[in-house]
Amino acid sequence: MHWTDTDTDRSAPWHSESGAPMPRRVIVADDTMRADTAYRLACEGTALLWQGDFQQARQLLQALRRRIDRVTPPRGGSVAETFHLYRRARGHRARVLGKLVVELSADHTLELRRAPDLRQVCAETYGAPGQPMVVALTELLGAIGAQQWRAKGVDVPALGARIHPHYGVFSPVRGEYVDLVAQAPLPAGGEGPRTAFDLGTGTGVLAAVLARRGIEHVVATDINPRALACARDNIDRLDLTDRIEVTGPDLFPAGRAELIVCNPPWLPARPTAAVEQGVYDPDGAMLHAFLTGLAAHLTPGGEGWLILSDLAEHLELRTRENLTDAIASAGLRVLDRLDTRPHHSRATDPTDPLHTARGAEITSLWRLAESGKTSPLPRPAT
Repeated sequence: MHWTDTDTDRSAPWHSESGAPMPRRVIVADDTMRADTAYRLACEGTALLWQGDFQQARQLLQALRRRIDRVTPPRGGSVAETFHLYRRARGHRARVLGKLVVELSADHTLELRRAPDLRQVCAETYGAPGQPMVVALTELLGAIGAQQWRAKGVDVPALGARIHPHYGVFSPVRGEYVDLVAQAPLPAGGEGPRTAFDLGTGTGVLAAVLARRGIEHVVATDINPRALACARDNIDRLDLTDRIEVTGPDLFPAGRAELIVCNPPWLPARPTAAVEQGVYDPDGAMLHAFLTGLAAHLTPGGEGWLILSDLAEHLELRTRENLTDAIASAGLRVLDRLDTRPHHSRATDPTDPLHTARGAEITSLWRLAESGKTSPLPRPAT
């Protein structure tokens, strides 16, 4: 990224964890810039390289948010259209706010007035220091928040312990899917399964729940290096390293297991930030990879547990028939389905453009097995 500072040409590499493109135009900004001017320039695509006070930069971000939020997101003629307009508005919001950028020095120091020491935050987010770089202030603030979550952890009642999410790894703040795995009946046979796979483990929370339920050997996989490091950290904190193996980057590990659990992203749409990869998955790629590979990795009599919200169905992004047809096409049958409703605040927020869909959402644990004698599918929850 190139800019001019007091008649001197400057440059530094652009970095974006979400893959945002480098702004084509950059100007230096400081405390003298008015919020209306900053908003106009950001909407035009101009990056504002901040060289003023750090706290003033945070206040400017708040002012930009207020101006963006004055525009009511449009509603479409259908739920699906409303969702796509909502995602477009969120994308616009992220692009505009992402135009306020800062320069990190080679040792990850942020040389602004009243700036905190962010060297540890940046090391956890970007790795070892090595060269200066320019990043969006929103991304840097997200890294600060992630470090706080990582230090504090998230209470998981099903474990009786806390899980510590890393930057860019989906946090288990929605406990209903964890509770489903903690309460579902284990596959019959002897004293229960001895081996299990947790596919797309993220923080490692479901692998830990399975181990705490008595499964002797759990293999947890993920394609995301951050998630693998996060899962290993949590497994070590919980003193479960002798029972849980963390590996990647393949979805399925080698071999077979008596129980295979997968909580794939629930919405078949494109993520706009790294942390959204836990929610959005283009075309439901991970869901279909799990279904098509499940039968080949189950031991005889084993089960696959698919934990999936039906929010995509209420948003008209996928039908129930799409899901059940994919299950059948993969040579699988449904043994049972356990349902629960979400407890998060957005499910009851009438100001959310997707309130109706969120209010109807049900999260299910589908117990799947290889096809044999056909059994009827469970009736939809009432």
